[in-house]
Amino acid sequence: MRTVLIIDDEEKLRSLLARIVKLEGFEVLEAATCKAALKKLEQSAIDAILCDVKLPDGNGVDLVKEVKEKYPAVEIILLTAYGNIPDGVQAIKNGAFDYITKGDDNNKIIPLLHRVFEKIELSERVCKLEKQVEKKYSFDNIIGKSKIILVAVDLAKRVASTDTTVLLTGETGTGKEVFAQAIHQASSRNSRSFVAINCSAFSKELLESEMFGHVAGSFTGASKDKKGLFEEADKGTIFLDEIGEMSIELQAKLLRVIEAGEFIKVGESKTTKVDVRIIAATNRDLHKEIEAGHFRQDLFYRLSVFEIKLPALRDRVPDIEMLAKNFAEIFAAKTNKKIDTLNDAFIKALKKHDWPGNIRELKNVIERSVILANSNELVADTLPFEFQHKTESSTGKILSAFDLASAEKLHIQKVLNYTNGNKTETARLLNIGLTTLYRKIEEYKLF
Repeated sequence: MRTVLIIDDEEKLRSLLARIVKLEGFEVLEAATCKAALKKLEQSAIDAILCDVKLPDGNGVDLVKEVKEKYPAVEIILLTAYGNIPDGVQAIKNGAFDYITKGDDNNKIIPLLHRVFEKIELSERVCKLEKQVEKKYSFDNIIGKSKIILVAVDLAKRVASTDTTVLLTGETGTGKEVFAQAIHQASSRNSRSFVAINCSAFSKELLESEMFGHVAGSFTGASKDKKGLFEEADKGTIFLDEIGEMSIELQAKLLRVIEAGEFIKVGESKTTKVDVRIIAATNRDLHKEIEAGHFRQDLFYRLSVFEIKLPALRDRVPDIEMLAKNFAEIFAAKTNKKIDTLNDAFIKALKKHDWPGNIRELKNVIERSVILANSNELVADTLPFEFQHKTESSTGKILSAFDLASAEKLHIQKVLNYTNGNKTETARLLNIGLTTLYRKIEEYKLF
């Protein structure tokens, strides 16, 4: 229930206003002076204030400023018997939600209160979302207790508070963007944009336009001016993934941004200034790329001021179970399943795998297993075919990558999940008879 504090030295008017506000379902507190009101604010959680301008020990306009400094989330509506423009302007400047005249504007009070609470609810939702984002992209979201990952996290935390350019290296799927997001979130730039671009996803010409923008008419199809991602990331952070794929020509332009904080848009002659923190990432050996003439040495030195090498998953085996349990929880929630156990054979198979795709591959494997799970336990049978030769299934059968029954079992399970277990609809989608479906469900021990 929302709480409203009514401040007025006229007791009859204050009591009348209190009754009106209570009828709307709000809790009401009362005060006759500024001092009493400040005491109420200290003692109770108050959402909104209805306050007279002229009070025995002060002025409501000045009280607004004092309250907003101590309790910025509290919204205040000022009431006056003698409205004047200068007071109204100053009240709004001090942070009042509105300034209205008693008597003439009485019918506005309740609608105004509802608008106040709508604003408060919106602010609370925004605050909640910001906290969720902060948690999602914080260092706490990096799972693992192995020494090798803890060292990488410690380095990232140390550099986060600076504006130093960071180079993240390591194999594909090791979590470079997760680290980049965490560094940004822990920096002083976290209230501004984090912009990510994959340098391998565009041709040289398109990548230049994406990064630096262009002006209308600069090339065929450029019908209007376009901001580049560096401009979008001004005062924030830009993450350049797969930097090793960038052309030599573009590397020279990137070097200018790092050295001078400026660039030239495609088709333009004047420079644009930006203040951007750069985090780059690559799975290539840039030393070899420099030797081959594919990467500028001067750019490498600028980017690698602070290099963090992210370990491959096969080098952090103790973390595999923690990561697997985390992904199982996420995908169980998405598929409305309850998964509370990963059995020993399942974990053993995960730890034996080489994980060429690293954490990204593990995530996909766990999602697949959750889809195939028939109980609250993930078992080795639900692992992909390439895992099967490393571990026996619960029936003792070793499945091969070409086993037709395995593919059929997986497909039937996916369709059953899609239909939420509706056998008739599943049989229709599979284009088989209902009797056949029941036979296969029993054969494969599905659901």
